[in-house]
Amino acid sequence: MSNKTLPVKCPSCARQLHVVRLGCEHCDTVVQGCFALPVLTRLGPGERSLILNLVKSSGNLKDLARLYGVSYPTVRNRLDALIEKIGEIEADNAPDEP
Repeated sequence: MSNKTLPVKCPSCARQLHVVRLGCEHCDTVVQGCFALPVLTRLGPGERSLILNLVKSSGNLKDLARLYGVSYPTVRNRLDALIEKIGEIEADNAPDEP
């Protein structure tokens, strides 16, 4: 398995990429279409790490602050910024209203 990071922005125009083909390495089945990337894949590595560590700490921000070696308000601010970014990504994914 590769350690490559999944690209989420087009290197040419910087717009969001979509998955257009999925394949099974075992049986060579291929599924083709246009699928949006999940919200969590559109976050940066540090943001995904914060979410993973938040889950591992059972949502305890004091433990998370200790893990990162920062204050509780710093963790709270990082989490608030992450929540805002996720909201923006979800709003971008929302279907256009008629």
